[in-house]
Amino acid sequence: MPPVRSRRGETPSRASLRTAVVWEVLRDALDRRVKATGRDALDVLDTGGGSGNFAVPAARLGHRVTVVDPSPNALFALERRAAEAGVADRVRGVQGDVHGLFDVVERGGFDAVLFHGVLEYVEDPAEGVRNAVAALRPGGALSLLAAGLGGAVLARALAGHFTEARQALGDPAGRWGEGDPTPRRFTAGQLTGLVGGAGLEIASVHGVRVFADLVPGALVDTEPGALEALLKLEEAAAESEAFHAVATQLHVLGEKRG
Repeated sequence: MPPVRSRRGETPSRASLRTAVVWEVLRDALDRRVKATGRDALDVLDTGGGSGNFAVPAARLGHRVTVVDPSPNALFALERRAAEAGVADRVRGVQGDVHGLFDVVERGGFDAVLFHGVLEYVEDPAEGVRNAVAALRPGGALSLLAAGLGGAVLARALAGHFTEARQALGDPAGRWGEGDPTPRRFTAGQLTGLVGGAGLEIASVHGVRVFADLVPGALVDTEPGALEALLKLEEAAAESEAFHAVATQLHVLGEKRG
């Protein structure tokens, strides 16, 4: 099978298929910020960035990335990953969380803030978003990625767990039961409300993993050209508002007025 390539000619792995859409949006936002500021290297904050799935690629573009994460193990993995990628001098790991963010980083000191997979777990989502926004410089961008309600309902229903699907649909936090590992899920409207309420302009909303979690892995791995076709389908569906309601995750890009 020929290599799968994104719109920029890179070859994603099977695992990176799930993050390809977010990375394209984020990289475009960073490129626009570089042009607006006239600086080749931006200051990027990755809250809850873990082992560096986004931080290391951003550092490869030449940006300085600070990762704030509560897990020492994740930060150790980040350090090793950054060293292996040759960007250790551009990646800094700091132990902390979004509620105590300004105990460990500078307020208003970043051109972009990544807030991926964190909002589901914070006690007060509105406060979490406000803190992330307060870390931005004027003109900066917030990349927010969170679990989508509709995707969870659809996944439970397709697995034959109809009662759990109905439970998630009616639950204020979008949970399907006591065994649900995700504390909270969101609709696109809820996320844009949080971002807009924190004072940002909504630049874009994308559905993420609309099909990737539903298509059997064996089909993608064995059918010639399937991975490339699925990637293109994900990219096309991500921009369609009609698919936001069934996406596993939702990505909102907000921009701070400069």
